[in-house]
Amino acid sequence: MLKSKILSIKNLSISFFNKKEEKEIIHNISYHLNENEILGIVGESGSGKSVSTLAILGLLPKNISKITSGSILYKDIDLTKLSAKKSQRLRGKKISIIFQEPMSSLNPSMTCGKQVLEIILQHTELNKTEAKTKVLSLFEQVKLPIPETTYQKYPHEISGGQMQRVMIAMAIACEPEILIADEPTTALDVTVQKDIILLLKELQAKTKMSIIFITHDLSLISEIAHRVLVMYQGNIVEQGSIDKIFKNPDDTYTKALINSRPSLHTRFKTLATIKDYLNGTISSEIITSEDRKKQHELIYSKAPLLEVINLEKEYFSSSGWLNKPEGFKAVNNVSFKLYEGETLGLVGESGCGKSTLGKAILQLDKATAGSILYKGVDITKISTQEMRVLRKDIQIIFQDPYASLNPRLTVGNAILEPMRVHNLFHSDAERKEKVLEILNRVGLDAASFNRYPHAFSGGQRQRIGIARTIALQPKLIICDESVSALDISVQAQVLNLLNELKKDFGFTYIFISHDLAVVKYMADQLLVMNAGKIEELDDADVIYNNPKKEYTKKLIHAIPKGL
Repeated sequence: MLKSKILSIKNLSISFFNKKEEKEIIHNISYHLNENEILGIVGESGSGKSVSTLAILGLLPKNISKITSGSILYKDIDLTKLSAKKSQRLRGKKISIIFQEPMSSLNPSMTCGKQVLEIILQHTELNKTEAKTKVLSLFEQVKLPIPETTYQKYPHEISGGQMQRVMIAMAIACEPEILIADEPTTALDVTVQKDIILLLKELQAKTKMSIIFITHDLSLISEIAHRVLVMYQGNIVEQGSIDKIFKNPDDTYTKALINSRPSLHTRFKTLATIKDYLNGTISSEIITSEDRKKQHELIYSKAPLLEVINLEKEYFSSSGWLNKPEGFKAVNNVSFKLYEGETLGLVGESGCGKSTLGKAILQLDKATAGSILYKGVDITKISTQEMRVLRKDIQIIFQDPYASLNPRLTVGNAILEPMRVHNLFHSDAERKEKVLEILNRVGLDAASFNRYPHAFSGGQRQRIGIARTIALQPKLIICDESVSALDISVQAQVLNLLNELKKDFGFTYIFISHDLAVVKYMADQLLVMNAGKIEELDDADVIYNNPKKEYTKKLIHAIPKGL
């Protein structure tokens, strides 16, 4: 039975411009959205996914962009010809959107309830009492805990997954016919991501609304969409049913997207990137069980580089002068050993204590109890001066390189600065020479030295973060969610780079992530954390193939598997 089209994009082209030039970034694309359908749009950052859908809502930045050709038909209305006032009436009521980052999309000065209430009062005839009742009903519908309490809370007082649910409640408040979900699960835990996917599917089945679901992860699309279209450099390279795209893709780029994610069953020596597929230079070399066994015998025959013994980190909170402070153990009696040349994977949901443990090892947040032995010395007891010297040996790669790089320092100076602090090399001229060598090593050219962080893409900035870390020639590097916000292909490039550097320089990694597929690929041993405690600690393959705890099984079950 043929479904009716609720939205038709025909020969759409979009250009961005400045005083000097105009550049077309969406090239004559055409597709449609059916009633009661979930359509997936996939592609890397810069492929045009978000820009083309923002045009539907009339949200393209007016002073730097324009639709140069084509039409966007919602039923019989051409949205490209609507006035700003008419677009505003339609937006939120008939066509709504969930943005990628709820923390920057929600108003920090308004409670969660009032933000949803505002939408309802603007687009419906309900009075305040009726609107509030509807908000509470929506919060219940999106499975927020204790709707009345969440109504009164500000965004910073709830978790990332809960903020995304508030955004969904806001988006569906006026029962729209079309919902655009723009990367709504990118930075979320794999279990929270699964919950959001199930929630959207449930809401769609109940309300029969049509959804456009945007992501860079094809495996994730397989969990939710009926049809999918693949975008690359402003073009639609392929579109069709989920079965067709996954089982018999025509385009090389689509094949590359499907295969760039680490396999859960085969450990390749290097991950294939988009570039490898497009150039036909895919390596099929794998790391066998025998290779892995020999490597582990070598690693674990030495004394541990780091030993964490009964580590605890407790935080205290008080809600008033007369109230007794309440203690919360973010890290609770954690013990493990880390060996030179090893990658220890550290996984768990947000709030499990992963990053807190990392900060305690780095002595950025002192442990409440327990010991941390680095090369046999308890670093919880050393002086500030001794710790300053030790910082050269233990480094971190942050999740968000843009936030961790000084926007006023050129990339070259940002990498050179720690070398100067730790008196590496004899002069700035020598240091600059070394910086240029490091930039080349992480795949950036010499011209990068004099550019600022804002001039680089997300993947390039992560390479700069890595360059800054390895400039000090550390022994131990903590990678704190260092690839979680990257495109699948860029993620593959960065993981390959980390493995190359480990091999060339003998680095030891603690690799923190909520993505079990990535951690399984990278890790020798896997440490699973839950509520501040260790749930499981064993070989990464052993845990994945035979998890003992229900929590670990839940994490593995939540990984998007594709078809």
